[in-house]
Amino acid sequence: MLKQRVITAVLLLLVLLPALFHQDSAPFNSLALLFIAAAAWEWARLNGYGSPASYLVAALCASMCAGLWWAGWLAQALPQVWLLTGAAWVLLGSWVLRAGVPAWGQFNRGFRLLVGLLALVVTWLAVAQAKLIGTNFLLSVFALVWVADIGAYFAGRTWGGRIVQRKLAAAISPGKSWEGVGGGMVAVLLLAWAWTRFDLWAQPAAPSFYSHLAERGVAFAVIACVFLAAMSVVGDLFESLVKRSAGVKDSSKLLPGHGGVLDRVDALLPSLPLAMMLYTF
Repeated sequence: MLKQRVITAVLLLLVLLPALFHQDSAPFNSLALLFIAAAAWEWARLNGYGSPASYLVAALCASMCAGLWWAGWLAQALPQVWLLTGAAWVLLGSWVLRAGVPAWGQFNRGFRLLVGLLALVVTWLAVAQAKLIGTNFLLSVFALVWVADIGAYFAGRTWGGRIVQRKLAAAISPGKSWEGVGGGMVAVLLLAWAWTRFDLWAQPAAPSFYSHLAERGVAFAVIACVFLAAMSVVGDLFESLVKRSAGVKDSSKLLPGHGGVLDRVDALLPSLPLAMMLYTF
């Protein structure tokens, strides 16, 4: 399993890194579009659609993203889009997690498909706009999600044998705890401090997400980072809830050793649009 994970990760990096650091954003946006289309295929399967319909959903998702690209949305400020998306994740996402696994299956299958499709398309739009702002900006948002997850993992492992852990959502993801979430938030704050120091030293062409937040004050930056770290957990838990409702462990086997695309981007689904919301406003 470890060998598969390493090989898959290396291959993905060989494909993604040249596109990520290319001056033209088109190669990276195209790769991101393919990944989002694959995630849409997985989403359809998780919500009870068969093979032909799932491929049609993937094609529809890719077409919607390409249509927004062609219409020039990538270069437009979209505060209303980010605000509506952020509100939906905060309100509806929190409600679904509170209602639990059985509640998700009670929604109409078409409604569930639409929710996921819109979330994926908006996430691609956020990725593409963040890449246009600058690679440093995009990487800093990615890193927030990665560090929040890593910090939560090590905090849970460190405190697990010393104190009684308070489960975050035992029925959805038994391994997650409030202590882990707290550790992830602390890790994100340390990352934000270090990245703003790096920006001051390196003077990159595009400041990081954290430097943009810091322009509005330390208090605002701290609250925003903690908020995004929390919402990354919401995205992770939401996908876990959908998988439990479908009775599967992974969203697919597209990425050997890692599961599916949704398993890798779940925490980014709320975090990227919300980061763009904070940046835009």
